[in-house]
Amino acid sequence: MSSVAVAATGVAVSGGVLHTSSTSGVASAAADVIGNVGDAPAGASLGGQLPKIDRAPVVSRSSDRRDAADPAKEAALSVASGPATTDRVEMSQADPKDIARAMLPQFGFSADQFSCLDSLWTKESGWNPSADNASSSAYGIPQALPGSKMASAGSDWASNPATQIKWGLGYIRDSYGSPCAAWGHSQAYNWY
Repeated sequence: MSSVAVAATGVAVSGGVLHTSSTSGVASAAADVIGNVGDAPAGASLGGQLPKIDRAPVVSRSSDRRDAADPAKEAALSVASGPATTDRVEMSQADPKDIARAMLPQFGFSADQFSCLDSLWTKESGWNPSADNASSSAYGIPQALPGSKMASAGSDWASNPATQIKWGLGYIRDSYGSPCAAWGHSQAYNWY
C-alpha cells in the first residue's frame, strides 16, 4: 500500500501496529492487507503490501550487570580510617597575604604580581586590617581613603581582611591596571 493510499484512508502504520482515525471499510481492508505482511519473507514483493521490518530485540536495563569493581579500589575505599575531612579556614581568619595570593587571579593578576602588592601594602599598612591613618583617615590594609569606601566590597569592611583585600585589588585593577603599576606609582609619588 503506498503512502498516498494510507493517507487517503486515514490509516497510519507505525512499528507494525495499525492505528486508524476512521472505522470505514477502507481502513478495515487496509488492516487485512497489513495483517498478512508479517507472513511474507523480508524483501519479497507483496503486490502492494508493506515489507516486514526486522527490529533489534529490546534489552532490559535490569539485565545489564556491570563487571565487579577493581579489587584494589574496593580495598582502598573500605579502609576504616574514619570519615574524610578537609581543612576549612574562614578567609577573615587566614593570613592576609595568603588571602591576597588566593584572590589575585580573580582580578586578572598573575602570581608574579604578589611581590609588588606585598611591597605596596607593607608600606601602606603592614598588612594590618585595623591600620588607621589619623592624619588622612585612610583605613585598613589597602589604606582606603576614606575607609568607608570599602563598604562596596562588604559590610564587614572595617574588620575583615578578605573584604579589604577584595576592595583593594579592585581599586588597583581599576586605577593602575596591576599591583606592580600601583607600586611604581607609590614609589614615585609616595601614595597610590
